[in-house]
Amino acid sequence: MVEWWVWAGVVAFVLGMLAVDLALHRNAHEVTVGEAARWSAVWIALGLAFGALVWVRLGGVAAGEYLGGYLIEKSLSVDNIFVFALLFGYFRVPLSYQHRVLFWGVLGALVLRALFIVGGAALIESFHWTIYLFGAALLFTGVRMARHGGASVHPERNAVLKLLRRVVPVTEDYEGQRFVVRRAGRRLATPLLAALIVVETTDLLFALDSIPAVFAVTTNTFLVFTSNAFAVLGLRALYFLFAHTIGRFAYLKIGLAAVLVFVGAKMILTDLYRVPIWASLTVIAALIGGSVVASLRHAGAPAPSATEGPGRGADLVDHGRGDGSEGNRQEGPQETGHGSSRREGEDDRQRVESQDPPHDERLKNMGVGLVDGRNQDGDE
Repeated sequence: MVEWWVWAGVVAFVLGMLAVDLALHRNAHEVTVGEAARWSAVWIALGLAFGALVWVRLGGVAAGEYLGGYLIEKSLSVDNIFVFALLFGYFRVPLSYQHRVLFWGVLGALVLRALFIVGGAALIESFHWTIYLFGAALLFTGVRMARHGGASVHPERNAVLKLLRRVVPVTEDYEGQRFVVRRAGRRLATPLLAALIVVETTDLLFALDSIPAVFAVTTNTFLVFTSNAFAVLGLRALYFLFAHTIGRFAYLKIGLAAVLVFVGAKMILTDLYRVPIWASLTVIAALIGGSVVASLRHAGAPAPSATEGPGRGADLVDHGRGDGSEGNRQEGPQETGHGSSRREGEDDRQRVESQDPPHDERLKNMGVGLVDGRNQDGDE
């Protein structure tokens, strides 16, 4: 049993790190690959350091369970990156504003995931048979992911977004980093708020897979929450580090699907045979590592260096400056720009079209489109 002050300390630390991150990124700017790599290293180091504390405080078995949950959550968060790239393309969120959306998205995700974890732990403790339902759901999700790759993303069908548009008028263009503006005494939502709502609700769907997967490793609520929290904290940096290279990881979906199938089977068989934690860690690491190696071999090129210069961030297509240019409007087909706005939109399209054809094809195979501000039907 973990004491209440330990819980309080962990929550305070997580909130403190989020506050530091927000302070350092208070001025909107494009996050470069180098910056994302440094932040990724910080978040991973913190996650592993906490695992060492768990080892000292709770023992080796608990530390192994924490690391297993952390590895599962970190691996499955890569799937979020693919979808976030599509969502930002759909809403044409400028690169300099994407970190702000992800920051508040992560904060909301931590709160909602905490509620999911508490509810899931209570279900398993009160009704042990629910663990078989979780296992079956993971098996189904893993097989579906392996057969069909990435699911189609249709933000326009999001029920919460539809409700927002009915209740609160949404401005046509971005208004800097603001989510809400006041015009003529009325509060109006901006497209940035619409993007945040879709990102938040999409993460909820991912949590329905990832949280039960962690329960396959441990049912300790403290370990499930902390492994989720430290993995999700690094999601923003991971997005900016890897979103521009998603075409290299053609087989990663297969690896993630295999992990879901493995942990699903582990949950179903938990009363017949308990897989040692070291064996679970080995299998998960081998599946993810093998899919990454196979993907890089298939791509025919080594992974890009994390120390590449600032210019590499441009591979994430910038959809404008958030100042009302054509690239920032949600309804591209119905809107027309003037002068420089039209030229900025043409520049975006030329940058997308300049991608190598094999790169495009690999993205299609994974169910992921280029971040070019176009929906899945090809409309701008």
